[in-house]
Amino acid sequence: MSSVINMPWLSREIVVLESTDPTLVGISGTVLNETRRTIRVQTNSRVVTIAKDTILFSIEGEEIRGSTVGQRPAERIGKRYRRD
Repeated sequence: MSSVINMPWLSREIVVLESTDPTLVGISGTVLNETRRTIRVQTNSRVVTIAKDTILFSIEGEEIRGSTVGQRPAERIGKRYRRD
């Protein structure tokens, strides 16, 4: 089975676990859009745009360091990543 890092993230639940900006920690919601450098998240009350390279986040229980996925979604889906 392929890991969630190689799957499309649209409409999946995301939780920000760590960030260089303390106001972003704990944000959770549904992924609306993903670009090369950002993830757009719909929370209960608003839409938040988060820079990938500053966060550690979780999608479906799998932790992902944002700085390792700094590609466009189409490039990320076909790429192989080394397991930590």
